[in-house]
Parts: sequence; C-alpha cells; structure tokens
Amino acid sequence: MDAVVKNFPKTTPDANRPSQKEAEDAVRTLLRWAGDDPSREGLLDTPARVAKAYRELFAGYDMDAEDVLGRTFEEVAGYDDMVLVKDIPFFSHCEHHMVPIIGKAHVAYMPDGKVLGLSKIARVVEIFGRRLQTQETMTAQIARSIDETLAPRGVAVMIEAEHMCMAMRGVQKQGSTTLTTTFTGTFKTEPADQARFISMVRSR
Repeated sequence: MDAVVKNFPKTTPDANRPSQKEAEDAVRTLLRWAGDDPSREGLLDTPARVAKAYRELFAGYDMDAEDVLGRTFEEVAGYDDMVLVKDIPFFSHCEHHMVPIIGKAHVAYMPDGKVLGLSKIARVVEIFGRRLQTQETMTAQIARSIDETLAPRGVAVMIEAEHMCMAMRGVQKQGSTTLTTTFTGTFKTEPADQARFISMVRSR
C-alpha cells in the first residue's frame, strides 16, 4: 500500500507540571490524610511507585491522536465498505473521583479513498483512555479525531464500560455497564448503516 503521511504538531508537556518530588510529596499527604503513616516500612517507596504509575496511567496527555492517525493508505483496490475494529480493551480513570473505568471500545468507519492501519484505531482508544475522562467525552473524542483526520464518509464509536466510582463507592452497584455511542456521516444519516454497525458489534 502507498502510505500518505500528514505532519501534525506534537503535543508538549505542560511547562507548569509539578516535579517528581512534588508529586511524591502529594502522595505522602494523601497517605497521612487517609490515616496511615508514610514513614512506615511498607509505605516508604509508595510515593515514588504511585508517581511512576500515574505517569504510565495518564500517558495519554503526552500523546497526540492526530499524530498517530497521520499515516493513511490510499491503495485500497476500490474498497469502500465498513472497517470495524471491535472489542478493543481499555482502562481509563473517572475525572470526578480518579478511580478506574474498565471497558471495551468498538470503532468503525466508512472509507473515502484511504484507510488507516488497524493498530492506529486501537492506539487512539489508548490515547484518550489514558487521561482523566468521562465515558461520553471519550466516545466523542475518538470519533472526532478519526473524522477530522481521515475524512471518511462516516464514523461510529460504541463504548461499554464499568465504572468503579459506581462499584467501589456511592451506590456500590457492581457489574452495571454504561454504553455510549457517537455516529457521524453516513452512520448518522443512514439507519441501515447504523443498524449494521450495531449488528456486527453484537455478533460473536
């Protein structure tokens, strides 16, 4: 396939980002606030571990979806039907309580002369997942980034996830699932395309 590479500006880390030491001190404060002693043996290395884990869990802030989607392929032998990548697992964190969101995403688009490498779709889910999120926002962000970068005839995104802010606290309802969808282009204007997307997602 002949690849077309677009150059998009890379995102840069916020110049006001706290230092590693400041992050670790914040964790020590939270440990004390929770009622524990950060100087006890089992917690001595916890602040450093938490800061390192947060760097990984929220790595999406340092990645640019447009950069990932900038490489497309135009040699598609006339293929113009739906491309669907389903059951993409992801982990995110609720922006309200900073506890996990665990789910899977299903992403489809209708090509208009060019296609994406399939791994790029999974990487876009990963980028937006590794940020503080609401499920509704994440669903829209994935659809918008593909729609604006690839300019397909339509994009469909469905996310199913369990929110630990409901399972671990508050109403404490384990096992409940939230489902969100976003449709653009032909998936929004043509009920048959939308129904086929949902049918293909549900088929096993």
